[in-house]
Amino acid sequence: MHKKDARRLHEEALVIDAHNDSIVALIRRGNLRIDGVQRSDYAEREGAVAYLRQYIRPLGEGIQLDIGKMRQGGLNAAFFAVDCTRPWGNHLLYLMDALGYFFQEVEEFGTDILIAHSASDIERAHAENKLAAILAVENSDALEKSPHILPLLHRLGVRAMTLTHSTRSWAGDGCEVEGGSGLTAFGRRLVEQLNQLGIVVDVSHLNEPGFWDVVKMTDAPFMATHSCCHALCEHPRNLRDEQLKALAEKGGVVGITFVPFFVSSTEATLAGLLDHIEHAVSVAGIDHVGLGSDFDGGGDLLTDATQLPEITVGLAARNYTEADIRKILGGNQLRLLRQIIG
Repeated sequence: MHKKDARRLHEEALVIDAHNDSIVALIRRGNLRIDGVQRSDYAEREGAVAYLRQYIRPLGEGIQLDIGKMRQGGLNAAFFAVDCTRPWGNHLLYLMDALGYFFQEVEEFGTDILIAHSASDIERAHAENKLAAILAVENSDALEKSPHILPLLHRLGVRAMTLTHSTRSWAGDGCEVEGGSGLTAFGRRLVEQLNQLGIVVDVSHLNEPGFWDVVKMTDAPFMATHSCCHALCEHPRNLRDEQLKALAEKGGVVGITFVPFFVSSTEATLAGLLDHIEHAVSVAGIDHVGLGSDFDGGGDLLTDATQLPEITVGLAARNYTEADIRKILGGNQLRLLRQIIG
């Protein structure tokens, strides 16, 4: 496939990114609008996230994903995650402040973007030339161990939850906890509740014992929204081949991420990222691989969302068919979301 044809395919395809940290990034860069523009009254909009995490200076710079960049990069839908790991003792407050900020932005830019509660919302947004945001919570510590908060978050539109970060949490141990155990009693109940509500279970950051607990327990397909392949880069955040196979057997999807040190322990390149996609396809199958950039949270292999077409060009150069490229770009994630969130 010629580069020109590959770029046209990218423009026509439904492209979904399984993970970004752009909500908090917009706040920490100076309470930016969702189109990336700096507000003159940014200080008056300061909330819990800005207070607890502080601003990143120079303000207004360095955002990898906003409305303009999504459109320029042909990105139609994305999981907008709020990582609640760092604000110790204030996990839920931090989450609600970030979501509240984002809701105001989506309301202001309602002609450009909507919050998707279902797969059909994503398809409708695509048909209407709008962008779609899938709300996600990264680290279930945001629930403060309560069984009553998750249903409320679901009503607000949350449709995915990363069980842990890389550290220890109430649900289980992350991938960087030495000698970690599997899911806790709270974590096991949480997986059941996520299945019941129709919220995607995300195992990125979870350690191996916890991963296998999810495999045993979940009734629904699950995701690793932003991970790479351990066989190509031996980082604890990456999935081993047997994990990729198990995820696929459950009908799940791995979002290959753009974090450089998950791609390579030496020098990360676009070719190396494509190698991870190819390896995941060879192990899990073409129906179980997608993209999970981690833009604004470490996914720096690509400068920003405007460079996403280079992945399509790269896949075409490796002789992937149009149908298979469409699956990787977003078709696989849409299928999974249709199964889980409706």
